[in-house]
Amino acid sequence: MTASIAPWADRTGRILLAICSIATFGALAQGIQQMIDSSDEQLMTEAWRTLAYVVFAGLWAMLAVWPRGQRGVWELVLFHKIAITVFALAVIDVPTAKQHVVIDGSLVVATAAAYFLCRGWYSWRRQV
Repeated sequence: MTASIAPWADRTGRILLAICSIATFGALAQGIQQMIDSSDEQLMTEAWRTLAYVVFAGLWAMLAVWPRGQRGVWELVLFHKIAITVFALAVIDVPTAKQHVVIDGSLVVATAAAYFLCRGWYSWRRQV
């Protein structure tokens, strides 16, 4: 199934995914601080957002370890990151929108590159 994937491409894609995962743990640290600093009205929203960093870090880690064994994970991650980037572009004058365009846009580029390098669509092939 993976004979047509160049080892350098697979390795490069997995490294990109690992970087995405590690970087997301960095965002987790910032999110924890924002939770601590948030008002009671915003606490649950900040907790939801902050704990989502753990989920995304885990998804990228899963893809890095088993890039062709996770049906639908690639597409879900790409959908979310593309949607957030497009939304941030639509509301570009809102505080932090530009930051999201840069950060989430970079994650789209890295994840999409890894998808092609690792042949992520192979995960949909029937296992024999």
